[in-house]
Amino acid sequence: MALKVTRVDTWAVTIEDRPGGLAAKLRALADGKANLEFVIARRAPDRPGTGVAFVTPIAGAAQRAAKQAGFAKSATLYTVRIQGPDKPGEGARIAAALADAGLNVRGLSAAAIGKTFVTHVALDSAADAAKAVRALKKL
Repeated sequence: MALKVTRVDTWAVTIEDRPGGLAAKLRALADGKANLEFVIARRAPDRPGTGVAFVTPIAGAAQRAAKQAGFAKSATLYTVRIQGPDKPGEGARIAAALADAGLNVRGLSAAAIGKTFVTHVALDSAADAAKAVRALKKL
């Protein structure tokens, strides 16, 4: 099975750094019928009392719920989603392909479930994301 490489939009929201801060934002998306594949949340060390959550995908009617909950499509994160069969060394192979293409990765998150892995790579520009897609489709 070849790698499935696609551009995806990442949505972000500021969350309160307190019990339930993230849960409230995710509940709003669930109520809006969002079917999320990827969530990452963390504190914002430069802004005490707050954190940030990144999610994808937000599609169709769920976009309205996301906007009402304070989510916005990121204008500064350009994300590439990679999915394929899980096997030893895939992460290294992906990282090497991006490096060989001259790309500096802004962030990378990956997980394997069963025999499949999914990786999200954040890049600094739309041009970098397009270049990453081209490089990764050659793998």
